[in-house]
Amino acid sequence: MNRFFILLLLIVCSITARAQKNTILVEAESFAEKGGWVVDQQFMDQMGSPYLMAHGMGIPVKDAETRVSFLSPGEYRVFVRTYNWTSPWFPGEGPGKFQLLVNGRPIGVVVGATGSSWQWQDAGTVTITTQTATLSLRDLTGFNGRCDAICFTTGSTPPPDNLTDLARFRTRMLNLPKKPANAGKFDLVVVGGGIAGTCAAISAARLGLKVALIQDRPVLGGNNSSEVRVHLGGRINLDPYARLGDVVKEIGPEKGGNARPAEFYEDNKKLEAVAAEPNITLFLNYRACGVEKKGNAIARVVARHTETNEERSFAAPLFADCTGDGTIGFLAGADFLMGREGKTEFGEETAPEQRDLMTMGASVQWYSAEDSKDNNFPVFQYGVDFNENNAQQVKMGEWTWETGMNLNQISDFERIRDYGLLVVYSNWSFLKNFSPVKNGYGKSRLDWVAYVAGKRESRRLLGDLILKEQDLTNFVIYPDASASTSWTIDLHYPDPKNTEHFPENEFKSIARHIPIHPYPVPYRCLYSRNVENLFMAGRNISVSHVALGTIRVMRTTGMLGEVVGMAASVAAKNSTTPRGVWQHHLDELKAIMKKGVGKEGNYPNQNYNEGGTLGPREVKL
Repeated sequence: MNRFFILLLLIVCSITARAQKNTILVEAESFAEKGGWVVDQQFMDQMGSPYLMAHGMGIPVKDAETRVSFLSPGEYRVFVRTYNWTSPWFPGEGPGKFQLLVNGRPIGVVVGATGSSWQWQDAGTVTITTQTATLSLRDLTGFNGRCDAICFTTGSTPPPDNLTDLARFRTRMLNLPKKPANAGKFDLVVVGGGIAGTCAAISAARLGLKVALIQDRPVLGGNNSSEVRVHLGGRINLDPYARLGDVVKEIGPEKGGNARPAEFYEDNKKLEAVAAEPNITLFLNYRACGVEKKGNAIARVVARHTETNEERSFAAPLFADCTGDGTIGFLAGADFLMGREGKTEFGEETAPEQRDLMTMGASVQWYSAEDSKDNNFPVFQYGVDFNENNAQQVKMGEWTWETGMNLNQISDFERIRDYGLLVVYSNWSFLKNFSPVKNGYGKSRLDWVAYVAGKRESRRLLGDLILKEQDLTNFVIYPDASASTSWTIDLHYPDPKNTEHFPENEFKSIARHIPIHPYPVPYRCLYSRNVENLFMAGRNISVSHVALGTIRVMRTTGMLGEVVGMAASVAAKNSTTPRGVWQHHLDELKAIMKKGVGKEGNYPNQNYNEGGTLGPREVKL
């Protein structure tokens, strides 16, 4: 009850706007009532902030609303920071239109449909006659209009666009503390609440460590959450440590399938598993945005709340980067690789002749539902043209709808996600409005389109060992063997048929598989070689691009998370580093891996999407 009261008090006391010298800044993500708008935090490292987005799949969403206090009545010019998201492909007026309303009356100018970057758009003027007013965002199209912030000013100059200056402006206008609040005392800080991070936190907590688990979304599970909807892949409970995977079994959904209804992904099961661990403090909706170091070690991580802008500081002797993007390692100066290594770098047969920047892409999955009568979908034509020869005559799209292989999966990620949305809407519009087979889609409507894109690859942080293709295919067993990967070396490439119609703008992929025997991943792939107290688990571990093809599926990354939690307990017990565990305490880690940390209980094994692989081989340690 006390925790609930404190949380309620924080919500009630949260301030969405600050006034200084007749200028007021309102952060859209802090609106008291979000209506049908969603908080999108995926790109705040690149554009400076989370924002609200009207993700209505062609149907305008319910208004977002909040109260704003003014220092004095008068006439205010209103600027809105927004983005015409189709501008990379279509130079004209875009579909992301919305209006501001003050006390229920629209300000005259429609915003969100012009320009070619995140920018302050002039929304017109409004006369304020009372000290407080109701501010609303009214979506006009349902097509992903986005609002970062609103500024009321008695002057005529918009706030700064430069991200550094904008950050200073925000800090000043919102009266944010100069120093982040201390989040508490921890033995291990895990950043990233996907399957790998969740398993790492649970594993460490059960072995006695005080753990902070930081997740920048309201749910856990990452790609296996209801927001992205990718089912688990790979096998668990494999030799040489058959108890690794017990935690994955506890938190994993019982049903399989990509792009299925939300309940398939059992978000609550993951949240309840974490809540049941007294040694874990969970920080949902906090995005790590800064790192402070002491020598070659991380001293603390700073994370910002994605709705309130509150910052907290997390200090600990040990950290685990389970962000997928290797964000903590990058901020700490960790060595990393990105893109595809050339053949000469690791001698891999599957590698390209020359190094390049290509990665596997990100998927925006979707599906439709059938109504009892015909329904309409707006004509949506914003730079990607579909016709009867190139249209995808389907009613759902899963992992093969993959974009951005030739772009940077971090700095270009908003464009990558937006292209995923663009092709889904454009293709569906053609099928519903112009296709020769449109009668077959008359009763169909878009029922779910992911706005959180499912990413496969970006940075890979480098450890004392970099796993490569021939380690897997030649079955090279290292003395620090840990959890086994069982998936094929599964690498994605642009679909040649899609390339014919959309060269360099593909949105469909193919997978090429190289079968392997179940292979134990060396522990030395799970910590940074130059940041001395940093573990990593998930797709950002120390592997080549080719080797990433097998370890990136989520049952495997979950087991690697379990190993990281175990290794953290050994490091804490012996006051050593992740490397120190390898050098001096490997037998202790092996003993814990053999025993496992699973809870007793009847946890059904998930027998879906285990993947084809070669038969097991004996592992000699």
